Amino acid sequence: MKFTAEQIAGILDGVVEGNPQAEVSKLSKIEEGVEGALTFLANPKYTPYIYTTKATIAIVGKDFMPEQDITCTLIKVEDAYKSFSKLLEYYNQVKLNKFGIEQPTSISDSAKIGKDIYIGAFTVVGDNVTIGDNVKIFPNSYIGDNVTIQDNTVVFSGAKIYSDCIIGKNCVINSGAIIGADGFGFAPNENGEYSKVPQIGNVILEDFVDIGAATTIDRATLGSTIIRKGVKLDNQIQIAHNVEIGKNTVIAAQTGIAGSTKIGENCQIGGQVGIVGHIVIGNNVKIQAQSGIGRNVKDNEVLQGSPALSYGDYNKSYVYFKNLPKLVKTINELEKKGNGNS
Repeated sequence: MKFTAEQIAGILDGVVEGNPQAEVSKLSKIEEGVEGALTFLANPKYTPYIYTTKATIAIVGKDFMPEQDITCTLIKVEDAYKSFSKLLEYYNQVKLNKFGIEQPTSISDSAKIGKDIYIGAFTVVGDNVTIGDNVKIFPNSYIGDNVTIQDNTVVFSGAKIYSDCIIGKNCVINSGAIIGADGFGFAPNENGEYSKVPQIGNVILEDFVDIGAATTIDRATLGSTIIRKGVKLDNQIQIAHNVEIGKNTVIAAQTGIAGSTKIGENCQIGGQVGIVGHIVIGNNVKIQAQSGIGRNVKDNEVLQGSPALSYGDYNKSYVYFKNLPKLVKTINELEKKGNGNS
């Protein structure tokens, strides 16, 4: 798909300096620009590249005044970075602008399908499923019985949504994500063997939730595992049964949260964090990467380490820890002197 400088300027409320009919069909970094590509200049340290880039069109701030000859067409805007981000969003919408039902698919006769939807080939839609308007489900996806997917949600290829789960509006579920797998529930018997405890709950994703690729959210044993409005989950995260994550919380990759833990609103949790089950984490909590959380956490705490300490205490302790060999050597020398004086 090609766009002219004039069309792009119209989308961004920008002004063209150069050829308004210059065409682009790809995006690139300014230092890697090639003919037919659109780029942008937002960071002043990249300014030298504007004079050497081979990109056809460059988005720049309205106050940019070239000091040398420039071969590319410029589009001047209020904020180059925000405008380029807006364009990326627009491009993504165009790229994903698919409609209709491809074949082959398996869609139950009892499923209710909304308007302007897209269902990709080799997708399975189970009994009594409800799919809202403008939903896009890409190929090789599985939608189990009694699932509800509300308006404007996107389910990418290979995602699996098990039975009875509820997906809100404007959600994004990336490839390989599994929503509603059985929680890890087993009970030992007198022989030391484990019997499975049936997991009969579901998963609820509220509106504007993003789920990363290969992330797993287990269904509740009873009731619901709940991901509140605006939560953003990175790739390869494990959310166990009956967990609840408060609105607008963000969690980075490879974090694991054990069963029945409640996490508050507006939290920021780094990558590879481990959180035990049956605890409560307050609102506005920040947890640094690779921390281990084994206790309840109050609102506004900032934690690091395993087991986690307050961020300030951790840094103070680390100063002593890294100097531990010197401290041991000093103590040994003092002990030798003390023994020599006895």
